[in-house]
Amino acid sequence: MSYTQNYLNSVNGPSTSSSTMSFPNSSFGGNGAGPGGPSSNGRPVPNINLDEEIRLTTNNRERAQMDNMADLYSIIVVLEHLEVAYIRSAVSHTEYTPACKQLIAQFKTASSLLVDVVPDLEKFMKEYSLDCPAAAKRIKIGVPATIEFGDAGSSNTSGHYKNVAEIVQNYNNAMDTLKLGRTAADEMHPFLADIMQSLNSMRALPSDFEGRAKMREWLIKLNAMKASQELDNDEKRQLEFDLDSTYSAFMAWLNSQ
Repeated sequence: MSYTQNYLNSVNGPSTSSSTMSFPNSSFGGNGAGPGGPSSNGRPVPNINLDEEIRLTTNNRERAQMDNMADLYSIIVVLEHLEVAYIRSAVSHTEYTPACKQLIAQFKTASSLLVDVVPDLEKFMKEYSLDCPAAAKRIKIGVPATIEFGDAGSSNTSGHYKNVAEIVQNYNNAMDTLKLGRTAADEMHPFLADIMQSLNSMRALPSDFEGRAKMREWLIKLNAMKASQELDNDEKRQLEFDLDSTYSAFMAWLNSQ
């Protein structure tokens, strides 16, 4: 069983394995009065069948909605565990990256089914007392830490020139996509993620290279948009400018070596 599956099986979110709730026999009312007896203020307590099931949903649509919310809850908790495990080196880079990508994709799918019910991740986490800051940060940017910051565990055996070629190709792919008028969030996000990953693979590149910060800002912006939502003219123009300026900065650095 995979790392992700193990956690998913162990996490209890707002589970809806049953659309009803039942209560054991007990007594209500002041001074030990049971159902139907007098309360502490002298008023009669209505008869309550404590074995009666209370339905949490009234139709299949509500049941599906609660199931989706439970899935969303579980994904967030599992992602938090994965992020903490990665920070503590409890999982390797090769285990972490695909598991993180899978959870991010699952989150996007689950949240797309709840766009009218859960429009804001922060509010959802607050409502269900989810203290998962690492997961929230990872969801916000939409890529694993190995892409955002680079894979420190990988060896740079592919060579300097191959890294340069990958960076140039990734920049060209992103700029060509914009020129073709493909500006939807789900179309641009992968190209910018590729640029960030290839920049992080270039170990000799200065840590304060502006291209990393610019790509990170755009990844966060695109990840907050709906998949089909497109950049407007001003946003497209700004992205074109940022791609061109950071590419020029990279080439200037390369020529200075």
